[in-house]
Amino acid sequence: MTTEELIALSDKSIMETYRRIPIVLVKGSGVKVWDSDGKEYLDFVAGIAVCSLGHSNFKVVEAIKKQVEILTHVSNLYYIEPQIGLARLLVENSFADKVFFCNSGAEANEAAIKLARKYGHENMGGDRYEIITMIDSFHGRTLATITATGQKKFQEGFAPLPGGFKYVPFNDLSALEHAITEKTCGIMLEPIQAEGGIRIPDNDYLRGVRKICNDNDLLLILDEVQVGMGRTGSLFAYENYGIEPDIMTLAKAMGNGFPVGAMLATDRVAAAFVPGSHASTFGGNPLGMAAGLAVMEVLLKEGVLENCKKTGSYLLEKLNELKKNHSIIKEVRGRGLIIGMELSVEGEDVVKKCMDKGLLINCTCGNILRFVPPLIVTAEDIDMAVNVLDEVMGD
Repeated sequence: MTTEELIALSDKSIMETYRRIPIVLVKGSGVKVWDSDGKEYLDFVAGIAVCSLGHSNFKVVEAIKKQVEILTHVSNLYYIEPQIGLARLLVENSFADKVFFCNSGAEANEAAIKLARKYGHENMGGDRYEIITMIDSFHGRTLATITATGQKKFQEGFAPLPGGFKYVPFNDLSALEHAITEKTCGIMLEPIQAEGGIRIPDNDYLRGVRKICNDNDLLLILDEVQVGMGRTGSLFAYENYGIEPDIMTLAKAMGNGFPVGAMLATDRVAAAFVPGSHASTFGGNPLGMAAGLAVMEVLLKEGVLENCKKTGSYLLEKLNELKKNHSIIKEVRGRGLIIGMELSVEGEDVVKKCMDKGLLINCTCGNILRFVPPLIVTAEDIDMAVNVLDEVMGD
């Protein structure tokens, strides 16, 4: 079939839950992907921060191939070695004592919400179920997680929404303190707001949130679905801010393309979940765990985090240089390899023109270009991407 025929068949058969870009991608390797017409693209979207080790990473591919020939699924009624191995690595390299495995970021956040409420019910006394989240946050697409999300556009048309969520402005400790009631059990936020426009916390903000949680006996839930697994240059984003959460969620980059999610917690909090409290049939599946193990081993042993810090600083510098020459660029902000460029115009046209010239980027909030390339990106790749942007903005 031709590209046009494939797109027409897709539009006819698949629900329109995405506004798709009119290319059919068929192959990927490292930082590059190719479409059905053989055109090559530099991929600074990486499956929305999923393919952090690049497309078709050899060690992840080999781990999945090896596992699929041995054991593909048995359910969580039984122990399996790759799940035990990945849980051990996550626990040994984080604040957490226990892990719950699932399939996506929304599922991980749903689990975190349930765990916080269960903990509140059993340990805080009375009706401690309310969770405070941030305006412009994004926590997923299930009914509970769109309600946790502090953006009305994701909630419209789905009323009645579950109760028990309050929203306050990001980076505003005073508003957060004033929102706490006798019903509050936890505070949930992203260390860097990703879908909400790559919004960076002020220097002391997250330490302030941790202190508010401590002072009020509340759980701190960090959503690291997009910014975790090395994206900021540290294995987990919270490490950059001198704090530790009580609960943390992960997903996107965990399997480098294989769907895997996780919710991590301290022993004290995790004890609220007992057999029957929560479950996931496919969570912790042998294939996902094999992929996750391979990702963790590469992240920890092959200098990926160091490359993320180095190339992230370089990309930030080059985009700020671009800002001097193009008045439509209002601000460039980010950490590691999650960087946003806020424009004074809508970004859709820039995204399309970059695609035409062989660069894939993404736009969020209508006017913020989001750069989340694989963490193995090189300075040469960045130079090519910035040159394309320079040409597009100069047209």
